[in-house]
Amino acid sequence: MNRTITVDYEMNADILRGADGYAAEAELHYAALLSREMPYTGWVEYASRLTEAELTAVESLATEIRGKCTVFVVIGIGGSYLGAKAATEFIGGGISGSPRIVFAGFNLSGTYHKRLLAEIKDEEICLCNISKSGGTVEPSIAFLALRELLTEKYGETEANKRTYAITDAENGALRREVTDRGYGSLVIPGDVGGRYSVLTPVGLLPMAVAGIDIRQVLEGAKAAASAELTNAAKRLACVRRSLQDSGKTVEVIGYFEPCMASFNEWILQLYGESEGKDGKGMLPVSVGLSRDLHSLGQFFQEGNQIFCETLIDITEMPEDIVVGADGGFYAGKHMRSLNAAVRTGMIRAHRSIDVPIVAMKVSDTSAYCFGLLVYFFELTCGVTGLLMGVNPFNQPGVEAYKAEMMSALK
Repeated sequence: MNRTITVDYEMNADILRGADGYAAEAELHYAALLSREMPYTGWVEYASRLTEAELTAVESLATEIRGKCTVFVVIGIGGSYLGAKAATEFIGGGISGSPRIVFAGFNLSGTYHKRLLAEIKDEEICLCNISKSGGTVEPSIAFLALRELLTEKYGETEANKRTYAITDAENGALRREVTDRGYGSLVIPGDVGGRYSVLTPVGLLPMAVAGIDIRQVLEGAKAAASAELTNAAKRLACVRRSLQDSGKTVEVIGYFEPCMASFNEWILQLYGESEGKDGKGMLPVSVGLSRDLHSLGQFFQEGNQIFCETLIDITEMPEDIVVGADGGFYAGKHMRSLNAAVRTGMIRAHRSIDVPIVAMKVSDTSAYCFGLLVYFFELTCGVTGLLMGVNPFNQPGVEAYKAEMMSALK
């Protein structure tokens, strides 16, 4: 099978002509990314630079964790957990008997965390705190609660052996705690921001604990750095820039398989945090299809046309159902064919009112295709942001709410 990503453009020619005008600039920005001279561009072709020793360290730690627990709690927020969650849902599990992966620290809901503690208290538990600094409020508070459970269950010494961290190599509160208590740990590369960290130990360790073949994930990422797919990513970046010129302020990102839900959530952070600056960017919105056509479909068809659409489909799914003989008109049809008809009908209906559509397809839900998608979107986002004239690798606006939150707690 030729595992790849294809991108088709269902939109007016003037938008595509506008994209042509950005092609030369996109090449310059891509070259700048490859140089990795800009801060926080260590994610560029990271998969090709990861050494065998670094990869083996991740796999060895994952093997150790799998031997200790039935549930592995990943504690983090934003890029510290979204990529791993996207991977475990998109790919599914791997090695039989691997621990269940659950997530904490991405909200401040006492109810969520109280129920999580009750759910896992009788299982064999390992924790992994993922934070570059160790000072982010949501994961810090969740970690305290989970560490208390771990210590009560196993005692201090054994709790330390069941606690892991992925953090800065030298600095921060979490690195100091790793040193003081002897947690097993891996390093978040200092030149990679959270939302671009899926293919680093931040995402690779939880994937490996889940039994996912992380070497195949990295092979997919390497393949996405090929000339064919980098050209496709640059083209998509130019089109997205042209769509903004045309007045579009919302990008509806739709998926047709539920296993894509968390991947879309990762895209929302990637696009929103990278491009939403200086009064620029399109607001990314995730929709599950066909579900959301029964709630938002009316707006899409007859509402304020401030949006464009990016529709992501998976060509080959591992399982399917055939409608039974009592299904009338639908009898004998595969559910996959009905899903495909939804996609076709949606594109036709929305094109009839000139909604611009980017129609993407990825081959399957393999580890390879997950890596392919991650790097493709990272590259698309990086080039788009640079075409917009913003820094796609910082997030100064995130600090504003944090300052106000701390003020509210006084």
